[in-house]
Amino acid sequence: MSLAQARRIALAAQGFVDPLHARPTLRTFDRTLARVGVLQVDSVNVLQRAHYMPLYSRMGPYDTGLLDRAASGPRRRVVEYWAHVQAFMPVELWPVMRHRMEHYRARRGKWSFVPEDATLERALVAEVAARGASTARELDDGLPRSKEHWGWNWSRTRRVLDFLYSVGDLAIAGRTSQFEIRYDLPERVLPAAVLDAPVPSAAQAHVELVRRAARSLGVAAASDLADYYRLGLTDARAALAELVAAGEVEPVQVAGWRRPAYLHRDARLPRRIGARTLLSPFDPVVWERSRTEALFGFRYRIEIYVPAAQRVHGYYVLPFLLGDRLVARLDLKADRRTRTLRVPAAWSEPDAPQETPDELAAELRRLACWLGLDEVEVADRGDLAPSLRAVLSASAAT
Repeated sequence: MSLAQARRIALAAQGFVDPLHARPTLRTFDRTLARVGVLQVDSVNVLQRAHYMPLYSRMGPYDTGLLDRAASGPRRRVVEYWAHVQAFMPVELWPVMRHRMEHYRARRGKWSFVPEDATLERALVAEVAARGASTARELDDGLPRSKEHWGWNWSRTRRVLDFLYSVGDLAIAGRTSQFEIRYDLPERVLPAAVLDAPVPSAAQAHVELVRRAARSLGVAAASDLADYYRLGLTDARAALAELVAAGEVEPVQVAGWRRPAYLHRDARLPRRIGARTLLSPFDPVVWERSRTEALFGFRYRIEIYVPAAQRVHGYYVLPFLLGDRLVARLDLKADRRTRTLRVPAAWSEPDAPQETPDELAAELRRLACWLGLDEVEVADRGDLAPSLRAVLSASAAT
């Protein structure tokens, strides 16, 4: 297939040809979740929390309470776990992730070794059982916090809580307004039918995760399929062989790709993609950077952790999807104090069409409205900034 066909298949699989609903509902949410599979969670809030953005990009402006409702209550649809990275995943994936939980238990943690402390582990589970959903701050035993690690100065309590969550002894009930995790017992977070469901073997779980990845990606290389749910490539290839044998995916060749690709049997090839939206840095369309470059010719790096003087495009840069191409990238910031959507930098791609400034201006106004902001202000940085500012100024004057 041609590269243009692969792009349209990939974007259709992600939900960009689904008809927009005038007012998105939980049915819209369910449809979108079925497309993307997982919603990556990230603490950065310079624009909007990462897990809300992929829904906006596919559903349009929506009430963020939809996700909050889907992630709470006795009929919750999603729960946080290490699905891609930290992410909301459908609750039915909990038993599928049991093999991952047992792996973390055997190695005593996900990121680093957590020394065994059975007394503290039992005490924390008992305290959560007695108190209900609680944060690490509420459960902290007052032990001194380590200053050695640059990223997280976790107390011993927090490290053990994170371990208990990683191995499935605790679950995430929700988060506070400060984004602190609220831990609770799995039986108070997940539906009973999910907890009682059969637990597949590791090999069966790998097949299910690759199956879901293939459905969400449409067409993909084996490494893309492995990355979607963070499987080892060897495990993903073994699962992929089963799916090929069963006829669920088929090997294909995409023009310009050096690696073999695999097409899901239900993938659609639309004649065109009518998308016009901004994508979070943590959106499944762009989170695997080598795939983004192979599909769109768009080299993308997030520069949050790069010193300001060394950044090329900006601090929090979002690609702009127009049709089936990524035609621009914008550094964005929601200035909530002044109710302004700020654009510190705007850059066009070499093959951006002539209508890019007009389409992007319309998208920025839509995004600002969804975020509850009144104004859009574009700074001078970037080759697209002058024309974008001119379009916004002209529309404001009419």
